[in-house]
Amino acid sequence: MSYVLRNALIPTASGYETTDVRIEGEQIAAIGKGLLAGAPGSVELNADNKLLLPGFVNAHTHSSELWQRGIIPPYPLELWLAQLHEYAPPDPEKVYLSALATAVETLLSGGTTVVDHLILIPGQELATVEAAVRAYREVGIRAFIGPLLQDQALPACLPGGEGGSAAYPLSTAEVLAMLEEAVQKYHRPEEGISLMVAPTGIQLCSDQLFEGCAELSQKYNLPRHAHLLETRAQQLLAQEKYGCSAVEHLERLGYLDRKTSLAHCVWLTASDIEILARAGSTVVHNPLSNLRLGSGIAPILKYRQAGVNVAFGCDGAASNDSQDLLEAIKIGTILHNVTDPDYRHWISPRESVEMASRGGAIGLGLGDKLGSLEVGKQADLVLYDLTQLSLLPRTDPIGLLVLGRPTQAVHSVWIRGKQVVADGEVTTVDVAKLRQELFRHSSWDPFRRSQQAAQLEARYRQVMGLPG
Repeated sequence: MSYVLRNALIPTASGYETTDVRIEGEQIAAIGKGLLAGAPGSVELNADNKLLLPGFVNAHTHSSELWQRGIIPPYPLELWLAQLHEYAPPDPEKVYLSALATAVETLLSGGTTVVDHLILIPGQELATVEAAVRAYREVGIRAFIGPLLQDQALPACLPGGEGGSAAYPLSTAEVLAMLEEAVQKYHRPEEGISLMVAPTGIQLCSDQLFEGCAELSQKYNLPRHAHLLETRAQQLLAQEKYGCSAVEHLERLGYLDRKTSLAHCVWLTASDIEILARAGSTVVHNPLSNLRLGSGIAPILKYRQAGVNVAFGCDGAASNDSQDLLEAIKIGTILHNVTDPDYRHWISPRESVEMASRGGAIGLGLGDKLGSLEVGKQADLVLYDLTQLSLLPRTDPIGLLVLGRPTQAVHSVWIRGKQVVADGEVTTVDVAKLRQELFRHSSWDPFRRSQQAAQLEARYRQVMGLPG
């Protein structure tokens, strides 16, 4: 399919310019004023008063958490996880619906790629992956699915010597075998569906699991992902387990490279930052969940100054509790103004747009294919309607997009050259029906509380030095 976008506003080094953009097949074929019409059957679209940007990457989320958004109390991560696990989706159909919803919300907030650190249903691991693959393929979003892997049970997540040998239903070998089978069945990057190796993090994973994931990454050329030092408790646990920082330990295990993206990275030292910069790994900034769970403020300005690539993520819909990528970008842009008095270090709206697009692509090893408006790049593009009330009056389009509160701003979206949003509506799935299904499969339950969280709370408070 061929498209010609007429008179789109695009950013330049000196400001903005109005130009035409031609999409041929999956790629950006030409950018320039007065482009000739495309091949017979080409679609021409009037892009007057519309801003064209490369699509953003939602570089870290957990789609199935959608079923618990708004219900988990104000807990730190370790107690929050206990409630999450206790009420995880019981069947693949719910996983399918929540992946659909995650994709739709990502599209309508400027995202064209989603990285889903997918929570697996015990005993139905492959069915869980298949459900998410089916949803993302139907929507047409570019998806990187990282089955969330662990080989240790939840009590092992806290320091203090308890729970380190807690039983997990699958052995390390069984977890890796399941992952490899999923890769063989569902890894189809040429169709926009990729799998990743994605151990949850040092708090619930053995060295053997990280090493096995690194080997599978090499064997199948897969991106790598993990949570890293999201909380102070994880920092303490790393010292207890390894006698060094978690970053040093992952470097020794060979897990860090240029296709490794690491979510959160709140509790890193200066030497840790040097290691990430040297490895070329990407930090995924999840500002909303870090605030929601009281994890802390990641030192993003220090990462940028050290040359570490940074991307944005929404994180899961029960720790955010939404999948509005523009909201995550806004908070992640302005939050750091309070961490450094030198305003020359603060993040500008244009820099945050580049972090959300090109930064996300680099973290997936796709910096040469995605993330910028260049001829030959994949046509993952978003057109924003600058006549919407939330983007008026006419000042700086990118400034308003990032620092304002855009609503109904996305007009059109193309992914791999296929239009999946037109006139603000997703064209590939019935969103009204999706809303009905989400309503039908859920119920009001505001007072639900987790027994597992209650059992873990005393130990958590002791570890963190809190009064009983």
